[in-house]
Amino acid sequence: MSPSFERINTFVFDVDGVLTDGSVWSHDQEEYVRRFYIKDGYAIEKALKAGYHIAIVSGGNEKGVFNRLSFLGIKHICLGVKDKKNTLLELLKKMGSTADTVLYMGDDIPDIAPMTAVALPCAPADAAIDTIHASQFVSIYNGGRGAARDVIERVMRARGDWKPEQW
Repeated sequence: MSPSFERINTFVFDVDGVLTDGSVWSHDQEEYVRRFYIKDGYAIEKALKAGYHIAIVSGGNEKGVFNRLSFLGIKHICLGVKDKKNTLLELLKKMGSTADTVLYMGDDIPDIAPMTAVALPCAPADAAIDTIHASQFVSIYNGGRGAARDVIERVMRARGDWKPEQW
């Protein structure tokens, strides 16, 4: 059965391993450094401008991550999360979204529980095997290398909202 992208109006993403490649650079400062993929950011901005809801649910909690996500225009950012499923359900209420219109993309074991609560659980190509098995759609792209752009573009194309000729 192929995934139903056209019913999605809300995206929820994990950060490490989804919006980043999962690498963490350590240095003598207090925060770790993560690398985001600019093409994912571009798609996030276009989805927000088109009226889609985007939220973040992540176990990580660095100021630099928050700054990047805020810069992209994401308003619903939950960092330092221990219980991703309950946080997701609370976020959906706050956003006025229902689970049957939500795509969640995660890459590892802590993402499986929230993935069971949405219409379209997704994973990057390099996700943990258990997370891949819990997914209805697995991107051909790795986390932090276009996986988020892939699902955003598929949804927006399915709904007739991906219009680069107008941008």
